[in-house]
Amino acid sequence: MKKFAVMIYPYFSLQEITCLTSALTIWFDEKIDFIASENKEYTSEEGLRVIPTKTVADCEIADYDCVILPGTINPLPALFDDKLTDFLKKGANTEVVFAAISSAPLLLSKAGVLKNKKFTSGYFMQMADVFPFIEKENFVHKGIVEDGNVITGIGMFFVEFAAAVLQKFGYDIGNDFMRYKPEEYTEDELTFYWSDEEYREFLEELKAYPL
Repeated sequence: MKKFAVMIYPYFSLQEITCLTSALTIWFDEKIDFIASENKEYTSEEGLRVIPTKTVADCEIADYDCVILPGTINPLPALFDDKLTDFLKKGANTEVVFAAISSAPLLLSKAGVLKNKKFTSGYFMQMADVFPFIEKENFVHKGIVEDGNVITGIGMFFVEFAAAVLQKFGYDIGNDFMRYKPEEYTEDELTFYWSDEEYREFLEELKAYPL
């Protein structure tokens, strides 16, 4: 099994990474650590209140196969979080796969992870003029860009971003990953049954609840 981590910071976007995290945990039975600079409550840009499972002080970034960075509607709190930046810096020049979407490549640029690497991002381009650590000459105007151990994407392409990360690790996701067309399915295909064993497990679990 691989080791995956999702970085958590103020105003992070769940929507941009849940195709990926759902596939990893439900389809492929992987475990994900949710890492933040502090052990406190963070609020996503959707308003969901989240507690990380680990802090940057609890783990080593090089122990992970993949570190996922969601975008954030306001990247400044994360960008100027020295604990977070120092943690990411330790992953530069390692074999850790970094997957950053929307504004998150900004964090990788500051940490030196994107040095001499092609990348894309969904941040406003004026930021590239404001922050000297952004290598504007390596910005590629595409939805998804993969360069070595770094995968970057624009937020609207969250499905393609998830697919790129999963394919990087060799997971079989088929040809139409999360692009289902409900009108093309038959009644039988849209009728679901447990296996006998799963049904027995459900009935056992149900005993704990009053009917």
